[in-house]
Amino acid sequence: MHNPLESDSPEQTEALGARLAERLKAGDVVLVAGELGAGKTTFVRGACRALGVTAVVTSPTFTIGQRYPAPTPVSHLDLFRIGQLEEEDPDLLADYLGPDTIGFVEWPDGEAELTRFARVAARVRIEHAGGDRRVVELVVTGGTAS
Repeated sequence: MHNPLESDSPEQTEALGARLAERLKAGDVVLVAGELGAGKTTFVRGACRALGVTAVVTSPTFTIGQRYPAPTPVSHLDLFRIGQLEEEDPDLLADYLGPDTIGFVEWPDGEAELTRFARVAARVRIEHAGGDRRVVELVVTGGTAS
């Protein structure tokens, strides 16, 4: 998956997340970028459902991250409120990312810091295209998602 995909609804955006989730394994992390309201959490929600998460999946903007029980635990982080990741406590991400989880990171500035904990398996960029339409660019990288 590398070409831009289009979504006409939140359900389609969730389905794109679910499609990517089929390729993920423990230790993978997916970087999810896009402006406010673009559908980052909607995409992650679809992936989480496909990975077996039954809890309500919401944006962790005010908590930095959430960890959901699933056959492989899933972490969902939102780093919007983090200025410079390299200036934060090195253990900030240790509870969320690692070889036993699949992670999704919204606002993934500081990628070098993230790779200390997990393999970047994919990069996702979601952009508004008018109304409920979104353009989703999905780039599978060097993780196990192949």
